[in-house]
Amino acid sequence: MIYSVTGKLICVEPGFAVVEAGGVGYRCSTTTNTLTKLPGRGKEATLLTHLYLREDVLELFGFYTEEELRCFRLLIGVSGVGPKAALAILSVLTPQKLMLAIAAGDAKAVKVPGVGPKLSQRIVLELRDKFSAEDLAGGVAGGGGGDLSFLAAGEIPSAQGEAVAALVSLGYSQTEAAAAIAKLDPALPVDGLIKGALKRLSRGV
Repeated sequence: MIYSVTGKLICVEPGFAVVEAGGVGYRCSTTTNTLTKLPGRGKEATLLTHLYLREDVLELFGFYTEEELRCFRLLIGVSGVGPKAALAILSVLTPQKLMLAIAAGDAKAVKVPGVGPKLSQRIVLELRDKFSAEDLAGGVAGGGGGDLSFLAAGEIPSAQGEAVAALVSLGYSQTEAAAAIAKLDPALPVDGLIKGALKRLSRGV
């Protein structure tokens, strides 16, 4: 398997990039998020790759970060999710936002063009236990934005969970509510968490 490709970036088009290495141009299908992070044409670039092989289909996918590659592999492991749908999701959601949406059980956030409500619900159900408390606490999903370990699958509902539910009842998405709650002191009571989160949400932070 090709782990990565490093070389001169010779072509960037919507949906793919071509990296020339050793005289060979490797066409890597990719996401909008990766394309926006690549250097200019003619400069050296590295893409972490996944070789997709199904019957008569052989396609190389490339990603700028390990987190995005990991999410891609998890997505295509879900029944009914092919590479095209996985790229569509990761073109709209960063790995951090995708993990947060899944951990929060927010299927609506995963519903992007080409991915219907039933499939988005299946993605959340099948992947919710794939992210550890460590992922959500300070790793990929947290993105420096707070401790989200209370969303880890299988944990007993806490004051934070109750506060998220209350915010959702007020019309906020589970993803927005969880992100706001994660930035507050977990020792606060439910009403304190709700008030603090509402202040953050009203300021858009």
